[in-house]
Amino acid sequence: MQENIQEAAQNAFGFAHLWASGDLVSHTVAYILIAMSVASWYLILAKAWDWFRVRRAARAVTAFWAASSVAEGIERLNLAGSDSPYAQLASQANCCNNDCEAVSGRLASRFDPAEQMERALRQQLSGTQASMENGLTLLATTGATAPFVGLFGTVWGIYHALVAIGLSGQAALEKVAGPVGEALIMTAAGLAVALPAVFAYNAFTRSNRVVLADLDAFAHDLHAFFTVGKPFVANSAQIHPMRARAAAEVA
Repeated sequence: MQENIQEAAQNAFGFAHLWASGDLVSHTVAYILIAMSVASWYLILAKAWDWFRVRRAARAVTAFWAASSVAEGIERLNLAGSDSPYAQLASQANCCNNDCEAVSGRLASRFDPAEQMERALRQQLSGTQASMENGLTLLATTGATAPFVGLFGTVWGIYHALVAIGLSGQAALEKVAGPVGEALIMTAAGLAVALPAVFAYNAFTRSNRVVLADLDAFAHDLHAFFTVGKPFVANSAQIHPMRARAAAEVA
């Protein structure tokens, strides 16, 4: 008999009871938090996979410069990922080198060949940057607004607790435990949704900055190679941080 009473008390203060005691507003807040969490984790996993592929493609840049021809070098970059930004940069530079000077009658053809190459590489880098930053706005928005969405659920739950106290005429625990528990769960849910989004946004922002710096250095190498005839010589550990780190990991 006592076990049945304890089980009934646990069910009365369990999550199912809290959900059943909620109204349309509290349920809507919960659905919004769930949607924000699902979208955030989808972007986190997708961005993490993209970062892994970019790191793998960065290791193929050394093989590109070790190739005997540009076509062979691009093929080696494509082996690491045909959609990698390094392969796209090399293909764009090679396409511009073969086609830009032959095209006439257009405004773009009035540029100097070196300027045409720079323009093509800059456009490719801009497109790559836009692609890498896709989705970061949602992560930032989720991290900034999810706590306030949970706070709204908290305020609404406390409001229900106060209404229950007023209708009962006494501050009995069974009258306020459900709404207050719901309010606390909404606060925790808002933080649980926001924290991974904030951490992921900061991590991906930094990783994008490192990748773009390495891509910019590779673009300079390609520009020097196609316009001067040899790659730019500099401290590779400074201008290629990802390649230096990848080489250290392999060693």
